Amino acid sequence: MAAGKVRILGNFDEHTDHVSCKEEAASYSDYRRRLADAINGIIASAEGEEHYSHVDYEPIPSEDAIIDILEKLRDILFPGYFNREKLDPVNLKYRIGELTSTVFDLLAEQITRAVRYECFKYDLPCSDCTRRGYETALAFLSGMPAMRRSLAMDIEAAYHGDPAAKSCDEIIFSYPGMYAITVYRIAHKLFELGIPLIPRIMTEHSHRLTGIDIHPAAEIGESFVIDHGTGVVIGETSVIGNNVRIYQGVTIGALSVPEDKCEDMRGIKRHPTIEDHVVIYSGATILGGKTVIGAGSVIGGNVWLTGSVPPKTTVLIENPRLIYRRNGQNDSCLESERTKPE
Repeated sequence: MAAGKVRILGNFDEHTDHVSCKEEAASYSDYRRRLADAINGIIASAEGEEHYSHVDYEPIPSEDAIIDILEKLRDILFPGYFNREKLDPVNLKYRIGELTSTVFDLLAEQITRAVRYECFKYDLPCSDCTRRGYETALAFLSGMPAMRRSLAMDIEAAYHGDPAAKSCDEIIFSYPGMYAITVYRIAHKLFELGIPLIPRIMTEHSHRLTGIDIHPAAEIGESFVIDHGTGVVIGETSVIGNNVRIYQGVTIGALSVPEDKCEDMRGIKRHPTIEDHVVIYSGATILGGKTVIGAGSVIGGNVWLTGSVPPKTTVLIENPRLIYRRNGQNDSCLESERTKPE
């Protein structure tokens, strides 16, 4: 081939392709050099106090580790339901012993991190966080039999109140309300033991999965049922008695607080009290720390309450005025269509 000529093979130009690759490599190198400026900007913002970062020699709790602990705790609370391996009377003692031992170490580490994080952040006196981590993990696991009894009562209440439930197994496996209650009872126990951060991480994980938002500090009694569940909110200072059933979209919440009063309201009861044997139907909203729903009451769907209700009272919204319009007719025919046709 003569000098200076370029050999063409189909649409492939050797000279053009060679130049293009060099230009592409040079361009990529330029991007990498410019990337260094972006990285330096991110590092500077992470080191500054005006943005939220946790750059320290002591790690904070790990969300992934806490979710892993939750799933292992469900294996302990409901043996044989969620285990990957077969569980039978012969290996029960070994499996539960191994799993509980693993959870003990994992939980103690995360509790230690949470306690140490709070001590450093708020400059608190040393509470011997490593020892506290192990002692709290042991106290928590020692309470598992009582938690199992409590969850069994929740399951039985759900089964006896729901004709659609074919078995208690179905409730354990598939009801989002049961999952949310299980996580709440785990998180609430850790909250009672004085552990920061971890309980809220647990309940917010459940919230993301189920659409049910239960603050771990809420006080909820025995035989509690959340039917369907999506959109349920139970606030921090709520108190709920025994044998209470609530449906989807129910809010047990607080009245709005002005921003300049927010700090003053921390620790103050802002959410309602629901006494024993109350049923709250879908879409109901009950607000305020002084609001008490008396025992044995029924709150109808879409009811809005900011005041107390006496015991054994049913609260309903008056039937709305419905409009029936025949398809294809305009608004001038509306008035004659306000009563349902026979």
